[in-house]
Amino acid sequence: MPCSTTPQIPGKEISETKGVVFGEAIMGANIVRDFAASVRNIVGGRAGAYENSLKNGREIAIQEMLEEAKAMGADAVVGIDIDYESINQGMLMICASGTAVTLKD
Repeated sequence: MPCSTTPQIPGKEISETKGVVFGEAIMGANIVRDFAASVRNIVGGRAGAYENSLKNGREIAIQEMLEEAKAMGADAVVGIDIDYESINQGMLMICASGTAVTLKD
């Protein structure tokens, strides 16, 4: 399914707007990963485990959003936005939202 952060799909014309669609993922912290990340913060470097967790959560949120769009009869999603929010201690919420649309042939 074509997706875009812009309000259109390049080279395509929108024929109908179906509505706003969402996808969410809440990722829990892992004590071993947290400890390794804190060590990296002290000595420098990247926290690869956290980066992988963010990537995985983002993919889950986007996939849920696309499935919701498909269920509405859409064939594209435009205006995609992804937000990250820390909730509780060690929990990360990743939300994807966009507008489900159908495209002219």
